[in-house]
Amino acid sequence: MARLKDKYLALRADLQKDLDIKNPMQTPKLEKVIISVGAGFAMKDNKLIKNIEDTITTIAGQKATTVIAKKSVAGFKVREGVPVGIRVTLRGENMYNFFDRLVSIALPRVKDFRGVARNGFDGRGNYNFGLQEQLIFPEVSYDSIMQIHGMNITVVTTADSDKAGFALLEKLGMPFSKGSN
Repeated sequence: MARLKDKYLALRADLQKDLDIKNPMQTPKLEKVIISVGAGFAMKDNKLIKNIEDTITTIAGQKATTVIAKKSVAGFKVREGVPVGIRVTLRGENMYNFFDRLVSIALPRVKDFRGVARNGFDGRGNYNFGLQEQLIFPEVSYDSIMQIHGMNITVVTTADSDKAGFALLEKLGMPFSKGSN
């Protein structure tokens, strides 16, 4: 079983008490983690798209898929059927393993890191934030990447409010910034 899942099970009673939840089944938990990369800059280069897909697959520990444009948008120079991004949705064991590596290994490797912003919540307890480069993950080899790119990470929880989602992520070790930014 994943190390972070054991930690969650151990702190679930504290979380329930802190949030004043009567029914233990209503205690918030992680539902899924979505990693996505907007690869509009690589639309014409299939090798670069494949390289980004391989990198995200390595980071996630699960096969990433290429997102294909459904419509043509002249303003963005996008044609229907052209690859515009890569994404992977993690659940269960893979989700807990990725989140554990993210908070304990990858985020502390960010230069001048002072914590992730507290304002990335969507009003329903889910959290979004972006990373500037994929090299903060130790499994990514500098020699294997063609171009440095960022990624967006969405953490979906079963929490019904930002306060509950924040409490859950903080207890799981998410390094939030000290200020109120």
